[in-house]
Amino acid sequence: MENCRGGSGAEAAPPISRPELVPRLPTAVGSSAEPRQSVGFPPPPLGLYVHVPFCASTCDFCAFYQVRPTAADVRDYFAALEAEAALVQWPRAASTVFWGGGTPGLLSPDALRRLGEITRRYCVHGDAADSGGDFEWTVELAPASVTQARLAALREVGVTRISMGVQSFQPALLDALGRQHSREQVYRAYERIRAAGFASVNLDLMFALPGQTQAEWEADVAEAVALAPDHLSTYCLTFEEDTALWLKLSQGRVKLDAEHEARLYERTWERLAAVGYAQYEVANFARPGHACRHNLNTWAMHEWVGLGPAAASQHGGWRGANIADLRGWVERVQRGGRGGRGERMTEDRLRLTPAQLAEDAFIFGLRMNAGVSLEAWRARAPDAPWAQVEQLAQRLIAEGLAVWAGQEERPEGKGERLCLTNRGRLLADAVGLEMMAAFDVEAA
Repeated sequence: MENCRGGSGAEAAPPISRPELVPRLPTAVGSSAEPRQSVGFPPPPLGLYVHVPFCASTCDFCAFYQVRPTAADVRDYFAALEAEAALVQWPRAASTVFWGGGTPGLLSPDALRRLGEITRRYCVHGDAADSGGDFEWTVELAPASVTQARLAALREVGVTRISMGVQSFQPALLDALGRQHSREQVYRAYERIRAAGFASVNLDLMFALPGQTQAEWEADVAEAVALAPDHLSTYCLTFEEDTALWLKLSQGRVKLDAEHEARLYERTWERLAAVGYAQYEVANFARPGHACRHNLNTWAMHEWVGLGPAAASQHGGWRGANIADLRGWVERVQRGGRGGRGERMTEDRLRLTPAQLAEDAFIFGLRMNAGVSLEAWRARAPDAPWAQVEQLAQRLIAEGLAVWAGQEERPEGKGERLCLTNRGRLLADAVGLEMMAAFDVEAA
């Protein structure tokens, strides 16, 4: 899972939820939403998210679209994915790629090579994947799906980063989540990933699980740290509608404990900082140079293209998603549009404005330790209700939930970036709701 799609779990993140599941967008031409490229400066980053909807089973906490595949499903998926990639008016080569699911590792090595070939042919353009530098290509894997043959195929196509959904090292907790792997498989998979030589490795962990004690969570964190991954994502369990866990919650079989969750958050932040993992977002920690660039670009409201059923996109001035149905998506991208031409991004389609992007940039930017620049977004979106936003910012500061970063260096006494304090990050979701209200046109 590293945004989520959230992915293995959660890492790839869509607007307004957890981080590592990423939004997925529509195709259009011409918009003032993305700033124009200045002469002499590189173009803004473009991300690619590919949703691989196949899973052998559904974990109790997972709300992402997935199916148990047949051979015909896999065949039709690849044909439709190639058709959808051909529909996109690619503005530039993708600088980050993220394959999430589902479980991309459920595909065979040859199928992974085919997915890589489609990615490189349509989305990465030229030798971008071979140029090193800032290029990043992440694939989510479940421990049980990690084989040397699959890893070799991923290295061959140019993947640079693996995100593995561990969730817990405790057998009883894994069983409670419906996870189909063991502690021993986690260790074996991690050894294989490291031996394969990927530039960066993330591990996903989850806390505040039903029945989990603070001691058990701290043991999970210690065990993950002992493996020395480059990146760690730690997600507080969320109860999504239409999941097995949501049903248990509604039946009173599991309980929420906000104070317990807050203690686990704070202890995690202290522990990971002490061993060299810098927090850069509420749930994400990295050693120097290993923050997930795909997610950073998404949270900064740059553009990304989403391919596959349920994939969201944000590019060309639009945000939208593909239908969360494999058969429906296949039909639409191959021949469902007017005149027999395929269509994509048909769900929740929104014409973006600079003010809309500013709102989302603040909601997601405040989840990041670096915060968000009021000045930069005021210049980019002058028509947004900045008086209300600044009023909220001052109230958050007065309540000890936020600070102006760098204010000591500026003569007017106000820093450029608004950042949440540790206490504010514990309330990031509530702060996000208040920020949405501040940007509301009726409130302006």
